[in-house]
Amino acid sequence: MSNQVLSKTADFNTSDLKLKGFKVYEVSNDVSAIPTYNRRDFYKICINTSKSFIHYADRGIETDGTILFFGNPHIPYSWEIISPAYNGYACVFTEEFLKANDRSESLHESPLFKIGGTPIFSLSAEQEVFVASLFKRMIEEQETDYVFKDDLIRNYINLIIHESMKMQPTENFFKHKNASSRITSLFLELLERQFPIETKNEPLALKTPQDYAQSLAVHVNHLNRSVKEITGKPTTAHITERIISEAKALLHHTDWSISDIGYSLGFEYPSYFNNYFKRLTGTIPKSLRT
Repeated sequence: MSNQVLSKTADFNTSDLKLKGFKVYEVSNDVSAIPTYNRRDFYKICINTSKSFIHYADRGIETDGTILFFGNPHIPYSWEIISPAYNGYACVFTEEFLKANDRSESLHESPLFKIGGTPIFSLSAEQEVFVASLFKRMIEEQETDYVFKDDLIRNYINLIIHESMKMQPTENFFKHKNASSRITSLFLELLERQFPIETKNEPLALKTPQDYAQSLAVHVNHLNRSVKEITGKPTTAHITERIISEAKALLHHTDWSISDIGYSLGFEYPSYFNNYFKRLTGTIPKSLRT
């Protein structure tokens, strides 16, 4: 019996993925792992046949057969394969790619991707054949030079989404026994997913315990109690330490201005960043510049 957590990125350049906006490919125990992305701007749709445990937010599900999974980049998840063999397909894409020229509701509000939704569907043999055929068509299409291939791939993705919305979602979720441990693990994973900061033009999305609690669909008091119980430190301490660590890295390893670094970390004004940094480190950001 195999027992493996599939967390490594599949073998392709993520910067190229961000440029194109999508990537589709086959996954199996003799091809590549099911893609689990740390980047917060990639959505995922996977069809997979195996015996697995999928941990999603503070819930989990045991699967044995073919399932269709919808991953929201704002909700941490992990996929643990139990069976010795697995196979399927995966599609990874940005919201900008899928919603090009489309002003309909955000993917965050989709029943398949929204917080509190059910992202896993069990497929019948007939549904498996149909959905797998759509993935195969996408794989073939992405290698062509057809000028409208992005539109065609968008159509395939939307067809999968609409077919899934007609299905009944899998309901045999189980709650993790140690709720405090699980929510703390999710918080720490989500915290780490905000980094490293890659652009000075997009400020940090999650800055407060309330922001993280909302993303994890729990009350902020429950998050704070859990984190303090498991780690011995308050939620704010973890957030602060990670922001300061990133600030030091940016000061040492980039040529960004101190104002730009502060903005990227969520500080609207340079004086706010300087005061925050000095209060926590005892020195000003400029002192780290050599």
